[in-house]
Amino acid sequence: MNTGHNEEKEEKLLERCPPGHEGTKLVDIPTTILNVSGTIIAWYLPDALTAATQREIWAATDLLTLSLKKSVKVNGNWRTNSEWFKHSSEDVGLTPRCMNLSPAWFQQGHENLSDPEVSASLKGPFSEKILKAIARPAAIASAALRVMHPEQYWAGLQTFASLGEKAESKELPQMSETLQYWALVFNSLSIISNRQTLNHRDHLSILECFDILITVGNYSNAHIKGLLDMGFMK
Repeated sequence: MNTGHNEEKEEKLLERCPPGHEGTKLVDIPTTILNVSGTIIAWYLPDALTAATQREIWAATDLLTLSLKKSVKVNGNWRTNSEWFKHSSEDVGLTPRCMNLSPAWFQQGHENLSDPEVSASLKGPFSEKILKAIARPAAIASAALRVMHPEQYWAGLQTFASLGEKAESKELPQMSETLQYWALVFNSLSIISNRQTLNHRDHLSILECFDILITVGNYSNAHIKGLLDMGFMK
């Protein structure tokens, strides 16, 4: 089973960059995590979304049920392996699956061989309805990034302006139409439903940029482990 971890690398990294605290700490208030130079490398904002906004996200995700059902594999890597998802026989609400939405990204293995495309999940007949359903929550996430990382926010807007010009010049009508309804400043959105996410590192991520993780649903006793291993709490 792929665990998402290289234990040898983890040991070397821990030795090189030990955590700024001892033991385990439970953080349940708004918090920022700083590195040794005082730069904020993570924001933790519990209860930042209202119940109404969470219901919007839930309803939008429900529109993706048919696409979600196709995403899990019996022997896939840990991100899509069925072992890490709750079984459909359990009372889990939304379909236990994961998928990605993007108005413009490269097919895997074709990064330098072709133009970016609309993700397959947004090529169906309900794509406009889905994008309209997530528009307000997406705008809220974008506004949060505007506060947390202004440089990344403006870079994202410039990227979408360039994508719009590219879609028009290369006559890519599907991308042009999708970009009109895409309200997120990020170029992709991952939807993960009822899956246990292993402690892992995304090595292709840019260190200077943020991702935004939003959790919704009726659950209790949820924990995000490892945040304080990155730096110092403030």
